[in-house]
Amino acid sequence: MAKQGKVQVWLGTRKGGYVVESDAGRHKWSVRPPFHTDKEVFRIAPDPRNPGTAYVLANSGWWGPSIFRTRNGGKSWTEVSTPGTPRLKARAPPVEAPSTQFPIKNLWQLVPGPENERKTVFLGADPGLLYRSDNEGASWEPVTGLNEHSTRDQWNPGAGGMCTHTILIDPENPRRMYVGISAAGFFRSDDGGEHWTPKNRGVETPFLPTRFPELGQCVHKVTLDPADPSVLYRQDHGGIYVSHDRADRWTRVGKSLEDDFGFVTATAESRPGEALFIPLQGRSRTMLGGQFQVYRWNDTSRKWSSLVAKGQWPGDFGMHREGMAADGFDPAGYYVGTTTGQLFWSADAGRKWGLVPYQFPGIHSVAVSAATAGR
Repeated sequence: MAKQGKVQVWLGTRKGGYVVESDAGRHKWSVRPPFHTDKEVFRIAPDPRNPGTAYVLANSGWWGPSIFRTRNGGKSWTEVSTPGTPRLKARAPPVEAPSTQFPIKNLWQLVPGPENERKTVFLGADPGLLYRSDNEGASWEPVTGLNEHSTRDQWNPGAGGMCTHTILIDPENPRRMYVGISAAGFFRSDDGGEHWTPKNRGVETPFLPTRFPELGQCVHKVTLDPADPSVLYRQDHGGIYVSHDRADRWTRVGKSLEDDFGFVTATAESRPGEALFIPLQGRSRTMLGGQFQVYRWNDTSRKWSSLVAKGQWPGDFGMHREGMAADGFDPAGYYVGTTTGQLFWSADAGRKWGLVPYQFPGIHSVAVSAATAGR
């Protein structure tokens, strides 16, 4: 992506959503007024196929889950359907209800479909559910191959529920998809979602009697390498892993760190062959060393490097699994949101870091889009 245009960082927080903006130089930041402040926003998903379009996944203890869409960069929002709710417009297609055995508790993830299917989006929900819409959320179809998987009676919820939080589509083969569910494990489909196979070989489960089971892992987040989608980077409850064969086998690479528990990993388009992680102390769920800290894994040298100077940002920062994102610029920009409401950023691929001068509510998720940028 060329270095021009405007960067928009979308934050989902405990008290609604925010858009934080800068030019491509990423020197000065402005914060727009929040939206949906009466709800917890677990995820905001910009749609790069349709500039200006983004979706909000909002959850409320009073009103339940809901989905909103903008077509003008967040200036206004329209509610679309949620699986299992009545249709919102008289002429809208009927909404496919979920199985009564698995009522939806929370909405966790929404991902745009392949480039040539501009109205297709996928939705991940608790408890361990996946849905597909081919009309931008006007109606939803359950992906029964996963929702009714033969191993489902062996799935268990993690501390945050049985959340379908990671949805990946192979850019070289859109019929190949991946899904991560806590605490069921990681799954791959090679036929567009009709059939799914657990892909957890080599991933340890220190909280189960069987150390290396077929499934039951509490996978926290998985990303694809931007240049080679056969390479995946994985942050699990039980460590940091890399796969070089489309998740057939996993190798733990985080043991040399002080602790390789954590929730996030991110890759950047201009930084192939590497991934960023933010390990946490397993007991406190706060960053290592009592400070803001980010680590880079170089998959070529197979070495770790620390990206933040010791003592630069002291504090016991925590973060959630969607709390880090990268933009498409070169050099890459990285953005990290904390559970105490700080937004850290780097405009030079992690060499230097800054802090947006604004106190947000606790941040659940971070996403990035470029409003007007050329490729």
